[in-house]
Amino acid sequence: MAQDLTIAVDVADLEPVLRQASLVATVLSTEDAPLAQDLIAAARADYQRIIAGLYSEGYYGGTVSIRIDGREAASIAPLDAPETVSAISIEVNAGQRFTFGQVSVAPLADGTVLPDGFAAGQTARSGEVKAAVAAAVAAWRTEGHAKAAPTSQQITARHSEAELNVAVGIDAGPQVSFGPLTVSGNEDVRTDAITRIVGYRQGTVFSPHEAEKLADRLRRTGAFSSVAVIEGDALIGTALPIELQVSEKLPRRLGYGVEMSTVDGLTLSGYWMHRNMFGGAQRLRVDGIVSGIAGETGGIDYGTTVTYAYPRPFSIDTEAVATLALEHEDEPDYKLDQLTGSVIVSRLFSDNRAIEGGIGFVTAESEDANGTREYTLLTLPMAGTVDRRDSTLNPKNGHYATLDLTPFVGFGDAGTGGRLYFDGRYYRSVGTDDNVTFALRGQLGSVMGVSIAEAPTDYLFYSGGGDSVRGEGYKSLGYTTGGQTTGGRSFAAISAETRIDVTPSIGMVGFVDAGFIGGGSVPFDDGEWQSGAGLGLRYNTGIGPIRLDLATPTSGDGAGQSINLYVGIGQAF
Repeated sequence: MAQDLTIAVDVADLEPVLRQASLVATVLSTEDAPLAQDLIAAARADYQRIIAGLYSEGYYGGTVSIRIDGREAASIAPLDAPETVSAISIEVNAGQRFTFGQVSVAPLADGTVLPDGFAAGQTARSGEVKAAVAAAVAAWRTEGHAKAAPTSQQITARHSEAELNVAVGIDAGPQVSFGPLTVSGNEDVRTDAITRIVGYRQGTVFSPHEAEKLADRLRRTGAFSSVAVIEGDALIGTALPIELQVSEKLPRRLGYGVEMSTVDGLTLSGYWMHRNMFGGAQRLRVDGIVSGIAGETGGIDYGTTVTYAYPRPFSIDTEAVATLALEHEDEPDYKLDQLTGSVIVSRLFSDNRAIEGGIGFVTAESEDANGTREYTLLTLPMAGTVDRRDSTLNPKNGHYATLDLTPFVGFGDAGTGGRLYFDGRYYRSVGTDDNVTFALRGQLGSVMGVSIAEAPTDYLFYSGGGDSVRGEGYKSLGYTTGGQTTGGRSFAAISAETRIDVTPSIGMVGFVDAGFIGGGSVPFDDGEWQSGAGLGLRYNTGIGPIRLDLATPTSGDGAGQSINLYVGIGQAF
């Protein structure tokens, strides 16, 4: 067992680079008791690896000596290896650092952008040469030349001038089209359903971006654990055969969630899902939720929702989702029993932009300050979303915005109008490894065209609780007039957090929240504000951070008089 590894190099900045390149260092750091023969094999391989590490930093005249207990590793025959190894030393003389002299990669497609570091006078790092060749090939592939590849290279190190001259020839090959498509690896999802979902267009000019879209469309169905687009080795004329290799997920899945607040009570949720209900990657999901258990905000709420999703009902990148939900809400200011249903078609325009629209209905019975009402709604829900977050579970940079608009026609004890809701979020991280994240969220809502007495009960807005103002009770702020409290026709909320990663697993959060509820349809008019602030702890897991927040009201007579606890999975926003 090696007791010691030393790496000595005459350029101090190179030591971390060479240690990372060394296979011996890797073996010693990953194995508790490596065999002597494994260490010797690693040492013999390290000559080339250390040289490659020198090249990566522009040193092309270096010398390397690797000694095992005083013997040069290259001189130790594999069959003459010692039984034990005590010390390994790597000694490197880096020599001069080279710069690029004459450099060229040709021919280039129009618009090719080569790396800035691949130019005369720049440090001659080997990675810059690889990056320049990769950029040239990628540009040709973008133009439809799928078989573009380097065909010649001349690299000359001029040691007297410490210069590296590079000339690489590129063979673009012919412009090709998408050829025959084959599908492999699928067992339960039908091949015809896969080809329909991906929208393969044989005969169109090849594009690596379009090829990757094929895989993305299958991944979004949720039915596959992996999807790979394999380009054929040989052309058929000027057509490139394409193979989609897929691996299916287990079709059935169970999930659950638990959230707890000292004011809102305990929330239990769960779901059952089938990812491939009828062999065409259709998803059937049944959700159930019970909330307000042992809470201080009315009685217990419960509901169940059945969702059926059908991929590509029309053009590519569309999905149809049918939903049926039965809900009971028992809140301090109202009670509600309702059945809702909708059919929504969504269209994805890019990886981060989507719109959706459809038709739905609501039939409900509610009891609030305006008495008991029974009504039915015909709804036309529509929404647009832009999502440029770097992560949905724990975003550190980017932004997210969604705008929902639901016109409705009321029958019975409800009027006709519309509901508007906007949710915008912004994230920015700074510091070492982005360990400090500033997060900001703003929400706006409005119910238009109807009075509070005519508005659907659950279309009205409340403030307070974990989704708006922490520290205040769940839906604790409504609109009060004449001594009677209902939901408001307008809503505004803002939340700001500073998230600090203390360790890779542990994080701390400081936050402030504020919310407004108004009686009119225009936010910030004829209403009241409430606010809260607090501190939180995060424990990062593979499914998102576990969240624990402590918050207190910062407005009203109860400011600072109570501490409320919130526990859940995922960031607050």
